[in-house]
Amino acid sequence: MISTIKKLLIAASIVAGSSLAITAHVTQAAPLQDLGQAPALAGIEHWINSPPLNIEQLRGKVVLVDFWTYTCINCVNTLPYVQQWHDKYKDQGLTVIGVHTPEFPFERSTSNVEAAAKRLGLSYPIAQDNRYATWRAYRNQYWPAFYLIDKKGRIVYQHFGEGDYAETENTIRVLLAQP
Repeated sequence: MISTIKKLLIAASIVAGSSLAITAHVTQAAPLQDLGQAPALAGIEHWINSPPLNIEQLRGKVVLVDFWTYTCINCVNTLPYVQQWHDKYKDQGLTVIGVHTPEFPFERSTSNVEAAAKRLGLSYPIAQDNRYATWRAYRNQYWPAFYLIDKKGRIVYQHFGEGDYAETENTIRVLLAQP
């Protein structure tokens, strides 16, 4: 369909004598992988915006686990997307869990994390992983890092760093549509 529309627009621009540039960008979902059973949210010292959650109780939902820390600019740049996905898909079966894993000692302070979450407008559950127990359970090495867990509790997608937001969102949609 897109190629037909592009052909018609190109033909129209030639007839009109214009030099109309046409681009079409369609982002698809990432291919799903089976990266194993999602580990537990281990060693969480404090929860913000939520009572304690665990992966087992979230079976049947799609879960986005986002490793971040509030002084990492790359993390801060991803947070509007994460919040938007939470707002858009929470009623369709998505649970977002921000796992705040500190890079520096002062980031271990619950009041600092709470203040950052409020300042950044984050309303989804945030788990404070000060001892890196969940970080290690996921074998994570990066800030920011996204892990998508399907309704069966398996990690099927991961992304490190900024970018690929449309691909990540489309993958969320694919997972939400699965039975």
